Amino acid sequence: MLSVTQSVQWLSRTNALSLKCACRGLTTSSQNTPSSEMYRFRSHVLQQRQAKLAKYGGRQMVTLLTGDGVGPEMINHVKYIFGHADVPVDFEEMPLNSDMNYPDAGMEHALLSTRRNGVALKGNIETKFDVPQFKSRNVELRRRLDLYANILHCVSIPSIPSRYSNLDILVIRENVEGEYSGLEHEAKKGVVESLKIVTRANIERIARFAFKYAVTFKRKKVTAVHKANIQKLADGLFLRVCKEIAENEYPRLQFESMIIDNASMQLVSRPQQFDIILLPNLYGNIISNIACGLIGGAGLVSGVNIGSKYAVFETGTRGSGTKIAGKNIANPTSFIRASVDMLKYLGLDNYANLISDSLFIALTERHMHTADVGGTAKTSEVVNATMEIMDKLREKYIQANSARISLWDEELRNTAWENFAMSQLFPWRTISHEQTRHLERQQQPKHHIVLRSTNHFKNCYFSPIQCVLVEEQ
Repeated sequence: MLSVTQSVQWLSRTNALSLKCACRGLTTSSQNTPSSEMYRFRSHVLQQRQAKLAKYGGRQMVTLLTGDGVGPEMINHVKYIFGHADVPVDFEEMPLNSDMNYPDAGMEHALLSTRRNGVALKGNIETKFDVPQFKSRNVELRRRLDLYANILHCVSIPSIPSRYSNLDILVIRENVEGEYSGLEHEAKKGVVESLKIVTRANIERIARFAFKYAVTFKRKKVTAVHKANIQKLADGLFLRVCKEIAENEYPRLQFESMIIDNASMQLVSRPQQFDIILLPNLYGNIISNIACGLIGGAGLVSGVNIGSKYAVFETGTRGSGTKIAGKNIANPTSFIRASVDMLKYLGLDNYANLISDSLFIALTERHMHTADVGGTAKTSEVVNATMEIMDKLREKYIQANSARISLWDEELRNTAWENFAMSQLFPWRTISHEQTRHLERQQQPKHHIVLRSTNHFKNCYFSPIQCVLVEEQ
């Protein structure tokens, strides 16, 4: 048997080579869709969860909030894709929508389900702005679950017509206070007071979230957008706290601030200067829509709502698409990407990357574009093409690697844990000591590494080796 160092080096080369071969064999025009663009299209979700996620029989339980408009049909497409890919996720469906006759208990059931499962996939709920007493259920959901961060990843997609190319902008928005506090009233006829509530605690946590995201995913710059020149107390506090955290906790990151009106102009005239944009609630809503428009429209971007305990995944711009519901013409890209974000959050990276890469190829090589981005494809055609490519990706990948890894269906004995730093390249799962009784060992080290080839793991994607850490009792 090879030494530990030689084994790890061989595994690393195999992983890199298999990824290269898989991509080369799966793309008909690699120059048009380089792996860097495909990788950039993938989701990067910063996990903040503290609550334990619901899991039954080894399968993750996720709450489905159907929403209005195209929400229910998009959720059905996601179910179809997940079933096709054998994703270990089950759904608890809650028909939450904007129906005025919908009982308030429905919101309570949706909240209870999301708290129980820890994660929800959501269609947008239309807000009736002409009915003053009707509160936005989107805002209520975010506030009561304390989903304090909203993240939009706006990245250019080759073959999608847009004014700019090679954009990769992250918009991070404070999600629970500011003008969305819902505190407004009519003081007297014709005079309305609307309160903007900001707190240092909420500003600190959204700022730290943005800076931590930048460090984790190797982003270089954070731009705080504000209106402190006019709102000297509220936005002044936002700007001051962001500066303090940048200087004291993240001095190596580049930090700048920009007034909201100038930021809007700069975003449409020279968007390449932005990396991460950090904003209060209302400004974040406006800038998010502008950023989506720069890369091709609202149908391409997903949105992540994340808190310390729970997370809700939805489309980026929160449009319900009521006018096109049932016509099979809605762009499913944003909703599929929302489901991919969710899989990343759940730690199911292999499935997330498989679906994301398949969708990317469908958009860039097969030009499966719906009407909103200048194409003629139907919703179902985009979904079917994505699933067809998923099959080819998985098949090509297994064929490319089965010969290389078949001999590694064995156990590495008596190895020191510290020698396996490079094994972080591979997905991990932990099993108990009782589950290893079938393994005959001469000695029982504190930690044990077992390698299994992809032949033993049906849906292992772009990872030729499954690493299993056996914890000693």
